[in-house]
Amino acid sequence: MTDHVLPPRTPPELPFVIGQSDVERVRGVGESRVTMTQLMTPQDANLAGNVFGGVILAAVDRIAYVASSRHSGCPTVTASIDQVDFRSPIQIGEIVTLEAEINTLGRSSMEVGVQVWAESVKGGPRRLTNQCFVTMVAMDGDHRPVPVPHIRIETETDYRRYYEAELRRHARLELLRRQEAED
Repeated sequence: MTDHVLPPRTPPELPFVIGQSDVERVRGVGESRVTMTQLMTPQDANLAGNVFGGVILAAVDRIAYVASSRHSGCPTVTASIDQVDFRSPIQIGEIVTLEAEINTLGRSSMEVGVQVWAESVKGGPRRLTNQCFVTMVAMDGDHRPVPVPHIRIETETDYRRYYEAELRRHARLELLRRQEAED
């Protein structure tokens, strides 16, 4: 396993491009950005009257697919869902909005950051109820991983998300290295 080098904490001159594949195409973070909105109805409820966590995770998986497929230009599959934080319950009758975009990428994989917001159908402030990070892998027609386009980091927010994603990636690789050393 190769050593993973973390990017600098402060951003270099923006914009700049990241990527590990030999694909020459470059896409901006904004090109992967996607929003989905839906009303939570009784079939989404658990016995407490809240929306099932599984309903939210299915929506997270769908939006991560859309963002990653939009970036890669091909079908993608879910490799992992990392750090799912359920901050507050979603009630039946609330409007749920999911927002997703690519945070970082490898050769064929992409980390998609997903935020889940809820708000009353009557209006008022929306609240962040969930967020998580989904690793998606681009696949060809034979279900083999394929290289993804590079990504252009254009804003300080894009850079912060990229930097934090690289910290998570570093931690995952370090954990894997330790587990392999124990085996």
